Amino acid sequence: MTEALTARTVRALGERYSNWGRWGPDDERGTLHFITPERVLGACSLPRRGRVISCALPFDENGPQTGAGGRHNPIHVMLCDGGDAVSGAQQGPGGLCYADDSITMPLQCGTQWDALSHISYDGRMYNDRDVRLVSSRGAAVNAITAVADGIAGRGVLLDLPRFLRIDALVNGTPVLPRDLDACAEAQGVAIESGDVLLVRTGAMKRHLASGSWQGYIGATPGLSILCARWLYEREIAAVATDTFCVEVVPSEVPDCAMPLHMISLRNTGVHFGEMFQLEELAEACAEDGEYAFLFCAPPLPITGAVGSPINPLAIK
Repeated sequence: MTEALTARTVRALGERYSNWGRWGPDDERGTLHFITPERVLGACSLPRRGRVISCALPFDENGPQTGAGGRHNPIHVMLCDGGDAVSGAQQGPGGLCYADDSITMPLQCGTQWDALSHISYDGRMYNDRDVRLVSSRGAAVNAITAVADGIAGRGVLLDLPRFLRIDALVNGTPVLPRDLDACAEAQGVAIESGDVLLVRTGAMKRHLASGSWQGYIGATPGLSILCARWLYEREIAAVATDTFCVEVVPSEVPDCAMPLHMISLRNTGVHFGEMFQLEELAEACAEDGEYAFLFCAPPLPITGAVGSPINPLAIK
């Protein structure tokens, strides 16, 4: 693509790589249809060591949120604690004591999936549904509950910094389709229909090492808008990165924010995962040379939610 990218280009690409109607007019799962029972069974045969690796950040006050867009880090409070137990305030028959707690948090403040109701333009969201179906009470369609039976199947890690022999991609670097293909070839892993693709850029490692999240939500490396065709043609079920938004920032389209979300999430129906902690998984894949694994990351079935916090697990 050599012509200047504009919002009009984004709409044209959205039409070209659309899956609207592919699985019927009432579909709310999008490309998760590519994770067939046969592919789930195939993924279950991948683990060799029985090692389970979490790809989640801790959900606490030290998370990456800065207040942008109204998001904040989780607020955790105790409803009753050890002091209540000692005082007898929360003591039952026979001396039974318990602790209990509560958490207040935006559903997309940490490691999370975007639902297909998360992104819209021109009044429509995935599968040509009216955006007004997302009301103050939540999403009546395309909610995260539509995939409550899980995002589980074959996961593939593409470790770009290790492939390129650098610590991390420079902020603002667009990851192109040829970069994904070259990395996969170097790692000896084939990309298959129904894969959950995890792309490591090193952005999170850079901030974890510095002890500060300052700048994490801002300019970032990420997938180029040119990856929309790649995701569509390779029938990727879901894609996640160690960045806050999957795609490159600043936007490659001067008059359009988050163009890859607009094309691949809204039109293709790909679930996006953000703020995945991929460091331990990257080390484990490098140790055994296996970059495909059983991957399980079901969302919380929160009624009407347009996203969900998760604890993604890679099983090797």
